[in-house]
Amino acid sequence: MDAELFPRGRTEIAPGAVHLPDWLDADRQRRLLEACRGWARPPAGLRTVPTPGGGTMTSRQVCLGWHWYPYGYARTVVDGDGSPVKPFPDLLGGLAREAVVDTLGADSLGTDDAARYDIALINFYDADARMGMHRDSDESSDAPVVSLSLGDSCVFRFGNTESRTRPYTDVELRSGDLFVFGGASRLAYHGVPRVYGGTAPPELGLAGRLNVTLRAGGF
Repeated sequence: MDAELFPRGRTEIAPGAVHLPDWLDADRQRRLLEACRGWARPPAGLRTVPTPGGGTMTSRQVCLGWHWYPYGYARTVVDGDGSPVKPFPDLLGGLAREAVVDTLGADSLGTDDAARYDIALINFYDADARMGMHRDSDESSDAPVVSLSLGDSCVFRFGNTESRTRPYTDVELRSGDLFVFGGASRLAYHGVPRVYGGTAPPELGLAGRLNVTLRAGGF
């Protein structure tokens, strides 16, 4: 918004979990969106994710670097077209490192290979899509998780490390926002209970929400 009654600023939601609004300016949002559109093309493109119970996730996903499936990683799209996963680009590695420094400080990056960012999960949400409470626990590395939002705003529910239930905090994430969680919050449950359709910046040209999640596998 151009005029905020209460301007949005950096907020520590929990120890090690930081929301930084408007981290990506309009130009960087456009460039990241254009890259995501290229990555979403087949082979190994945007897919519907099957769940172990026989259903499907309501968001659609494309992976870079390593292919995530419930609940592991592979080098090919084992639950899709079987193609090799697209490589993890330097662009996203640079964004991940910059994001961690800006939110948690350079000391949170670490210096070993386990802290090297090499996984991107890009989820597309239409207005009816949701993401249930879950933990990002399939990685060997404990490097912070970096989350970037493009397009429609959403409610991001950030919980605790013990269960999917309360206590949790609901945060509105808008296009360009950054959310990073590591340290004591690295294995906190989180989800997206609501997307606000039609709230994307018109100049972005995106109907829906893209979430770009960057992780270090440590494999």
